[in-house]
Amino acid sequence: MRVLLDTHLVLDLLADQPLRAQHLSRIEADAFLVSAASLWEIAIKTRLGKLDPAMPLVDIARFLERIGVRLLPIEARHVVAAADPEPETRDPFDRLLLAICQVDGLRLATIDRSLVKHPLAVQIP
Repeated sequence: MRVLLDTHLVLDLLADQPLRAQHLSRIEADAFLVSAASLWEIAIKTRLGKLDPAMPLVDIARFLERIGVRLLPIEARHVVAAADPEPETRDPFDRLLLAICQVDGLRLATIDRSLVKHPLAVQIP
């Protein structure tokens, strides 16, 4: 199983949160991935002053690759796909992450209460 990490989990990795990393290690995954959509969301919220990602934005992609997380670009096929069934969230980034999972046959590792019951989600405590 290939697992896409939601933005919350990416932020935990950046902040070196060992508890969540421990939970991730229990998931039997062939690969962990992070979408460019999560990096985009982090960049937007950082520039708006709503978020401190624990490291400079320019270092995030390199850090993720160094710890073995593969980066996944946003493609047109991801943007035009609608996640089925629709998630209850109105967050466009969450919707895009679920659409990416559907198109690419991934599961979404998440702590987001509005997403954990989605059939493509893997809940992280």
